[in-house]
Amino acid sequence: MVLCADGSEVACHTRIWDDEQVCFDPLHYLALLETKPGALDHARPLMGWTLPECFALLRRRLESERDGDGTREYIKVLRLLEKHSLPKLRRAVEQALAVGAITRDAVAQFLYPREDWSATLFSLDGHPHLRHVRVAAPNLASYTELVGGVV
Repeated sequence: MVLCADGSEVACHTRIWDDEQVCFDPLHYLALLETKPGALDHARPLMGWTLPECFALLRRRLESERDGDGTREYIKVLRLLEKHSLPKLRRAVEQALAVGAITRDAVAQFLYPREDWSATLFSLDGHPHLRHVRVAAPNLASYTELVGGVV
């Protein structure tokens, strides 16, 4: 069964043929939980949803370190599952926990590949006005003065 809104597919579920049966996808409820974080532990769509242990650790840390806002921040981390797979998010959560960066934005940084900046070269193509700019070498004696003559 496909559910559409405004001409776009918003959900796709296998059809249940048994009477009085329901099928929940926890990801469909995360946006709602963000507005009602108190329902996280009691939401029927999340019953039986097992996540790796690192998610429970992240939630405990967020709730203990962020007064009253930890559950909402945890739900924001879960919402990353709307665009990323569970194995990728699990790795990102583990990396974030390892460095102590546990907010949603910090976890998201581990989901995107890092560019290798060592091989990057700034091109002056399309910037002819920059060809004449010269940057002088730094005067390290000024730094020595700032730190009181001790390096």
